[in-house]
Amino acid sequence: MSTSASRTAPRIVPQIEPDPLLARYDVVLLDSYGVLVDEHGALPGAAPFLSRLREAGRRFMVLSNDASRQPHSSIARYRARGLSIEPAQLLTSGDLLAPHFAAEGLAGRRCVVLGPPDSEALVANAGGVVIPRDDPTLEVLVVCDDEGYSFRETIEALIGTLYARAEAGEPVHLVLPNPDRIYPRGPGQFGLTAGSVAAVIEGALALRWPDDPPRFYGLGKPHAAIFETALSRLGVGEHERDRVVMVGDQLATDIAGAHGVGIDSVLVGTGVCDPRRLPKRGPRPTWWMRAVG
Repeated sequence: MSTSASRTAPRIVPQIEPDPLLARYDVVLLDSYGVLVDEHGALPGAAPFLSRLREAGRRFMVLSNDASRQPHSSIARYRARGLSIEPAQLLTSGDLLAPHFAAEGLAGRRCVVLGPPDSEALVANAGGVVIPRDDPTLEVLVVCDDEGYSFRETIEALIGTLYARAEAGEPVHLVLPNPDRIYPRGPGQFGLTAGSVAAVIEGALALRWPDDPPRFYGLGKPHAAIFETALSRLGVGEHERDRVVMVGDQLATDIAGAHGVGIDSVLVGTGVCDPRRLPKRGPRPTWWMRAVG
């Protein structure tokens, strides 16, 4: 191959299997949807893979962008699907609401929450005062999920309220625990989630304030907070990060976020992104696997 051709040839991402993965890494971070589960239940091989992690003495944690369930609800769902995950082995973007509210001084603020009742409970536990979605006095908007409300009517009303609050010099603090835009529902099935809802709202705000549009503050992957919290809870020091790997199904969240905090990544082919169709630019995984088991 000529020198010029080799410079333009796409980089090849090597494949890795579960056994070499466990031999190479001491700590494994796992995405949930598309890696371990979909809407229909546990993915094939997920339960045996978790057993192999335990048998090999590997530390692991599930990092989920889901902010639609409280931790005990999530644990119960995993166990109902045959996945043995302990509370200490699960970290969701909803868990980051409390430290974010504390850091930004949002405790006691009036919050509109988009999501099911568990999402409202997460915000209330973080110190927010949950108010009806049509209340024009909101101070904080937290987009947790795409379910639990009438989409069109709710979003249209909120856009008008956000416009009015900003024009009055009282802009609303925007929080997005789950930046995912879509998620895998099952084979060949995909659904919209909170990131898509936030994108619609941000698009409307950008039309009004094109030079400096309001943006949501993201908490889950790819943002560093969820990774740093997981590494801290697992007792991983800075010098150990080369022994940590993130296994996920989305380039923009799982893979980009892992590389942002200096850890390796694996893209699996059981979720949103296809390891056989990697973009020429943007985040690329360290490895790829067909599935975790």
